[in-house]
Formats: sequence, structure tokens, C-alpha cells
Amino acid sequence: MKYNIRTLKNGLRIVLAPMPGTETATVIAMTGTGSRYENDKENGLAHFLEHMFFKGTKKRPSARAISEELDATGSVYNAFTAKERTAYYAKVSSRYLDTALDVISDIFLNSTLPTKEITKERGAVIQEIDMYEDMPMRTVDNVFDALIYGTGHPLGRTILGPKENIRAFSRKDFAAYFKRNYTPVNTVVCVAGNFSEEKVLAKITREFGQLKHGNPPNFIPFTPEQDTPRVAIKEKKTDQTHFILGVPAYPYLHQDEYALLVLTTILGEGMSSRLFMEVREKRGLAYSVHAWAERYPDTGYFAVQAGVEHAKLEKTITTILNELRKIKRVKVSDAELKKAKQYMKGTAALRLETSDAVAEHAATSLINLGRIRALDEMIKGIDSVSAADVQRVAKDIFRTDALNLAIIGPRKDSEKLSRLLKSR
Repeated sequence: MKYNIRTLKNGLRIVLAPMPGTETATVIAMTGTGSRYENDKENGLAHFLEHMFFKGTKKRPSARAISEELDATGSVYNAFTAKERTAYYAKVSSRYLDTALDVISDIFLNSTLPTKEITKERGAVIQEIDMYEDMPMRTVDNVFDALIYGTGHPLGRTILGPKENIRAFSRKDFAAYFKRNYTPVNTVVCVAGNFSEEKVLAKITREFGQLKHGNPPNFIPFTPEQDTPRVAIKEKKTDQTHFILGVPAYPYLHQDEYALLVLTTILGEGMSSRLFMEVREKRGLAYSVHAWAERYPDTGYFAVQAGVEHAKLEKTITTILNELRKIKRVKVSDAELKKAKQYMKGTAALRLETSDAVAEHAATSLINLGRIRALDEMIKGIDSVSAADVQRVAKDIFRTDALNLAIIGPRKDSEKLSRLLKSR
């Protein structure tokens, strides 16, 4: 994959990723800000602002005008807010790229943030919060983040924010947040697919070159401080007990980042992973169990998530802890290591098969790493990992005093669960 990167005078980065073999094109405008860049009173503002970008510009004065124009092209379009990035995108047939690029540029640069729409959208955001509250599988990560990072740190707060904040935000709050965080040096615009590079570059340069220069926002760094296992329970009447069990791990660009990813794959990615085989196939304790590594510039964690029958929570946790202990004690075999690497390389290639995936990868990589990480580089990093590396990382992060267990369900026995963690 070829990536052509240009930096405008104001610091904004443009990425063009030509894919002549496809019939689609995707435009994404991403800025390196999110809930991590909010203070306690602002929590939820980044996500709310994302909603407001679709409520009208001078050229397109209503949400209907924006959506009708994109719908008329058969576009797949949306936006998302994460802890450290916010993005707006549209994927279209290549023949409609001009429309997609014009709309995305317009909402990113020229949203009017009408007060009456802010008032109406409060209800929609609050309903979104309530919707996810009814989905414990989707919100147990909020309990986990609060546990591992603490609610006093932005990483420990939710992306959607509390309802009292949503009800209090004014247009002035949105405008101030936009000015502080949506700076050109903090923004990447990427177009991937089948398109004319010269024409697209000229359009982006003309539109986004008008953004005034500003310094990128700062975030509060995080340093783990933990010397005993921790348990957090959100009591709720549910049909299953949902939990995440995790430990602090590594940030982006850590020397052992690929070893961590291989370890994660062996344990909990794919239907032949150790945890899937032990928890689901062998014992029937859960329908779904998986592991992943979350990474930020300065911190990160390894986590395992599952939903289980209430009475089988302890057995499931014990099974997972046994697998974590086993991979510390015994090196993985050459065959298992090879399988994990092949899985990772195969899924990495599949993830970069479409224009929208290529565009998001390029923008995210530039925001998080300061450069685009090519598929060849990822494959080389994966191949460099040895069985000894996997075991060394497992020994480093899987420590009893670093365990964090977050639960949503009808539980009250945090002390009992804490003793269970300490016993391992």
C-alpha cells in the first residue's frame, strides 16, 4: 500500500492512499482529541460535539440536508468519539467522492452549532447513555476503566459522560472545546480508494488550509500505582454476570508491544485460543470470551472479557487465572506460536482490504504514532517475537498485585472475589 503524505502550512496532515483496483473511496477527517482531553465538568463534551457536527452548516442548514445529500449517493457515513481521537467519515462509490469530500469538509470546518439543536440533541445523547446502560456487555468496560485508572483521571471516565453534564452544556462550551482541541496540527484528513490524487489534494488543501494554526491539546499522563488486587462491582439485575479481568500493560511503541500482541492472541483471540477452548469448549462456562490489549501513548492494559451464569463466575475467573499462570510457567510451543503469528498476519491483511479500513488505519496511525505503520512493518514485528519473549512479557504483566476485576451483575461479594484474586 502506498501512502502519500502532505503537511499544510498550518500543520494539518493529508494522506492519500490510492487503491485503483477498488470501486469505492473513503474520506475521513480525524482529530487527536476525545474524552481524555476533558476535565470533569466537560466529560461528555467531545462526544456531544461530534453529534452537533451533523446538525447544520451555512451551506447545509439542517441535519436533514446533510443526511439527504449523503443518502442520495448510497454513502456509508458516520462519526465516532474515542478516548483520544474523534473522526468523521463517508465511504462512497468512487463516482461520488466529490460529494463525500465536500460534505465531510463542510461539517468539520463550518458547523454552526445552533442552540436549538443543542437543546434537542440533549435528549438523544441521554437516550444513547440509557441504551448502553441496558447493555452490560457494552458498559462493563466503563467499570473497568474507572477501576484501573480511577475516576479522577480522564481515562477512568466514560466517553458519553454523566447526564448532569449533558444537560448543562452550552453553545459556548462547544465552541471553546472546538477551538482548543480541533487544531490543524492535531488533525489528519485521509482519502483512500479510487480517485484523482491531484484533484483531491487541491480540494483538501483549499478547504482545510483555512484552519488557523494552534497548539495540539495536552493530556494528563497516567502512571499505574497498584500493590494489591482490586475489585469493582456495579450491582444490576442482569441475566448474566459480565466481567473484565485485566492488568496494566504497555503503551504504543513499547519495545515489547508485539510480544504483548502475540501473547494476547494466544490467550484470547480466535476460536482456537486458549481461553476460548478452556472457558467455552471444554467447560461451557461462557458463550463468548476474548482478550485484547488496549494501548495509549503513555499506558495500556491487557484484559479478558466474558459474560457467565451468576453461579459460575468464580469458576470462570479461576479458569482464566490458571491460564494466565500457565503461560507464565511454560513456554508456548513452536506450533502454537506459529499459529498465533499466522492468525495475526492474516487478520491484519484482511483489515486493510477495503478503502474505509485503509483510511481509518492511516489516520489513526498518524494520530497515535506520528507515522503510518505499514503492513510489512507489522508483519516484521510479529515475526520477530519468540516464545521466550511471550513468556517474559507474561511474567512481567500477570502479577497478582496488578489484577483488576470489574463486574456488572447482581453481586455484592467484592471481598470474596478479592480473596479469590489474591489466592492466585
